Amino acid sequence: MIENRDIIVVGIQPWDIEIGSNCKNIATEMARKNRVLYVNSPLDRISRFKERSKERIKKRLRVKSGVDSDLVKLDNNLWNLYPKSMIESINWIKSPSLFNAVNKRNASKFSKNIIDAAHRLGFKDFILFNDSSMFLGLHLKEFLQPKLYVYYMRDYLTKNPYWRKHGVRIEPKLIERADVVVNNSVLYAEYGAQFNPHSYMVGQGCDTSLFNDLERKVELADDMETIAKPIIGYVGFLSSRRLDIALLEHMAKERPQWSVVLVGPEDDQFKASKLHAFKNVYFLGSRDSSELPDYIKGFDVAMNPQLINDATIGNYPRKIDEYLAMGKPTLATATKAMEYFKNYTYLGKTKEEYIELIEKALADDSLELQTKRREYGTSHSWENNVNEIYKYIEQVANEKNIKL
Repeated sequence: MIENRDIIVVGIQPWDIEIGSNCKNIATEMARKNRVLYVNSPLDRISRFKERSKERIKKRLRVKSGVDSDLVKLDNNLWNLYPKSMIESINWIKSPSLFNAVNKRNASKFSKNIIDAAHRLGFKDFILFNDSSMFLGLHLKEFLQPKLYVYYMRDYLTKNPYWRKHGVRIEPKLIERADVVVNNSVLYAEYGAQFNPHSYMVGQGCDTSLFNDLERKVELADDMETIAKPIIGYVGFLSSRRLDIALLEHMAKERPQWSVVLVGPEDDQFKASKLHAFKNVYFLGSRDSSELPDYIKGFDVAMNPQLINDATIGNYPRKIDEYLAMGKPTLATATKAMEYFKNYTYLGKTKEEYIELIEKALADDSLELQTKRREYGTSHSWENNVNEIYKYIEQVANEKNIKL
């Protein structure tokens, strides 16, 4: 357990991001017993002009001009920094040497903002935790001189076209420079280990209290009450890049007695899919995350019918923890990341296997299995996740004779 330390958290997602963020959850948990400075990603020149009408850009311009404070106290031990400096947008640069030079200058400007805020807060001998910021992060150890530098990988960013252009050569260098690399996937841990022997799988957390329906009353959502059982359900963004539409169509066609319930916003391909023609497929739309337990409660089998591609093969599916925390029989595509859950879920690869495994899940379900699932799902709290991160920080600090 790491306590009474100063921790600086940087990453690619600012505190005012509109979606959920692993990094924010981790920082909040760290701040329970440490002082934490959460640093927003800096404003870049292209966003300054292209997105100037958005409030988050206006906020950063007010900070830059001194109208708004750059340092905001969020809680007793938690502060949020809006960097005053604007960095150059450089991903369009083709020349590696020119990119490297401007990237280092960006990192220097960014670091000066962090050092200034750390000085005002009286932060000393801090741990630096970097959530996937591979370009700026390459030089942060050099400029900030942290007591220990942690790089956190939670997505295969170099498979994304934006990050691939320079990230394929930059990220391995950053991994080498980090003291510790922590990952929420076996695949990422194996990738990191190619460049740094201190690369570890730490899993991930979720808000287990929200999905623990034994400790808090969860009411079945009103629009679930009239849907015929058995209900095979999914919650989350309905993305054609990540989910297998053909598999869902096959399921609805082959088992018309099953109700396929999909809770979440749809992308254009889902909106145009044949799924909308099936009477046993229910699109219930986007729901606030606080409402999701009310829908999962009605599922007889919960599923995550992913496609297997660069976007999904190593990605940690937080919804699996949410399903299991509610004791639900859970079926998912057999990706590398799902090996972590193999003893508590049904894993399939083909549309035929999905049908067979759902039938098995319905037949096998029991109070004993529900209890085992709940215990496993609820064990993946943010507290336990951060303790795993601490464990490897302390282990590596001891090996390197770094006194924390």
